[in-house]
Amino acid sequence: MAEQDTAAKAETTSNGELQLVVFTIGSEEFGVEIMNVQEIIRMTNITRIPQAPGYIRGIINLRGRIIVVINLNVIMGMESKEQDENTRIIVASIGDTVMGFVVDSVSEVIRLPEKNVEPAPAVIASRIGTEYVLGVGKLDNRLLILLNLGKVLGASELHNIQSISSDAAGVATT
Repeated sequence: MAEQDTAAKAETTSNGELQLVVFTIGSEEFGVEIMNVQEIIRMTNITRIPQAPGYIRGIINLRGRIIVVINLNVIMGMESKEQDENTRIIVASIGDTVMGFVVDSVSEVIRLPEKNVEPAPAVIASRIGTEYVLGVGKLDNRLLILLNLGKVLGASELHNIQSISSDAAGVATT
C-alpha cells in the first residue's frame, strides 16, 4: 500500500519539496513537475494538421525535431485567453514522446513543500479530471492545481500523437 501512495505523488527533492513550473490557462494557475519539462519556448508558427482532433494544435519544428503541439485548454475543457506575447509552449517528454503544450503564460519555477499539497477537492477533480490532477498546492494566498502531464492524454490520444510524430519525422527525413 505504501508503494501505491508513493507512486501517486509527484517526485520530490531530497528535502521534501516539489519543483514546479507554474503556468496559467484562463484565470487558473497550474503547476507541473519540472522533471517532465524539457524547455519553455515562445509561441511560434504552428503548422496545422488536416483533420486532426481538436486537442491537437499542430506541429512545430524545434531545432530539426518535429513536435506535436497540444491545446491543453481543450483537453481540460477550459477557456483560454487570446494568444498574445505571453503565450508559451511547454515542451515536455511523456514517456518516449516529446510534445508541446500551449499555455497562456508561464510565470515562475517554484519549490513547494510537499506538506503544502492536498488532495484535489471533488469539484476540481470532477471539473478537470481526477486522473491527471495530482493535488492542490497551497502557496501563500494562491492555490495551484498540480497536473500530471503524463496522464493528461489518454492512451488513444497518446497513440494519435505518437503516430503523427513518427509520420512527421518520416516526412522530414525524406
